[in-house]
Amino acid sequence: MNAPLPHRDSTRLAIIGLGYVGLPLAVAFGRQRPTLGFDINPARVSELQRHEDQTLEVTPDQLRAAAGLAFTADPERLSDCNVFIVTVPTPIDAYKRPDLTPLESASRTAGRALKRGDVVVYESTVYPGATEEVCVPILERESGLVFNRDFHVGYSPERINPGDREHRLETITKVTSGSSPAAADFVDALYKSIITAGTHQASSIRVAEGAKVIENIQRDVNIALVNELALLFDRLGMDTQEVLAAAGTKWNFLPFRPGLVGGHCIGVDPYYLTHKAQQVGFHTDVILAGRRTNDGMGPHVARRVVRLIQQREAHPAHCRVLVLGLAFKENCPDLRNTRVVDVVEELRAYGADVDVHDPWVDADQAMHEYGLRLVDAPEAGDYDAIILAVAHDRFVSLGASGLRRWGREGATLFDVKGVLPRADVDGRL
Repeated sequence: MNAPLPHRDSTRLAIIGLGYVGLPLAVAFGRQRPTLGFDINPARVSELQRHEDQTLEVTPDQLRAAAGLAFTADPERLSDCNVFIVTVPTPIDAYKRPDLTPLESASRTAGRALKRGDVVVYESTVYPGATEEVCVPILERESGLVFNRDFHVGYSPERINPGDREHRLETITKVTSGSSPAAADFVDALYKSIITAGTHQASSIRVAEGAKVIENIQRDVNIALVNELALLFDRLGMDTQEVLAAAGTKWNFLPFRPGLVGGHCIGVDPYYLTHKAQQVGFHTDVILAGRRTNDGMGPHVARRVVRLIQQREAHPAHCRVLVLGLAFKENCPDLRNTRVVDVVEELRAYGADVDVHDPWVDADQAMHEYGLRLVDAPEAGDYDAIILAVAHDRFVSLGASGLRRWGREGATLFDVKGVLPRADVDGRL
């Protein structure tokens, strides 16, 4: 006989992984029901117990308001829970292959706490089939239980947009799915209790997995198109932003802009689907072409700046360059997969002396992740070139004249994000 699913009133949740995805989820559920937030990093747990969040996704008041939420780094406490939601990262390795190590580790942790009738829900981005092909066997092995008889599984992909104060967890439609019709209904009802925007119940876990991964592939390919156009228009001596503004007067022209494509999703997720495609003997021409274009934009920015420096009859090997911004997007401290590092590395390959300044980013994390020592207060009048790499409000509000104060007389100002007037900068994508 199949084990019954937990009753709504007896649901005791555990959120495994308390990063950008897991913490907002834990807070939302913690306002309604007993919820245990688990993370393998004791420092992260201690920080949250003090009602502090270094990701800045949740405020101290929001943490205090989640009366049912507790935090722990002790996996033994998970045994008191009967629903486990896994929200760990799914990165790629140095060869751009899916790195499922965090997901497999979290599955082992959940499996050891699993009891008859329990439910495990995954939110981590994966390729279609990963939940049932990779995670479920680990759960069975660790628990000694049988899938879909003794325990159930669901998949509800995260849609967190770091730094976005308008599109929050509760206001974004949530895709849900389950390993059986009953499990799917249970997972859907669970999320409906916190998602005011409503849910979309997919017909299977694989459909939900596929939906998540193509959301970001679609954006990646569209950005790759305008990045390729930017490369072309640069050779033609045309301003890409002016061309896009003109084309944008047509009602159905999509408003994508060129730039550096980093972050936890867009620059990573395509490799998960192409990995699965290779397993079934399918070659993804468009997806991989888009990835190659976007991965090359950092070096392109650096070469554009070098050309501008050389036009002033200066040599890049003797120049000081200030890069403004290291986070992968504006107004958030998230460093994951930031492609600003590609700009820095290429400039240094030309011999330039490069400083990076980003008041949003934790300096210790920048050193740990990328070996970059951030400059806390750049010296005025000290640089031959200034690159606005990330459009933090505090940078944009200075305007071109304010940014140029960091430069020497005649210094180059390059606007990666296209947020400053064309006449005020020396170059932009």
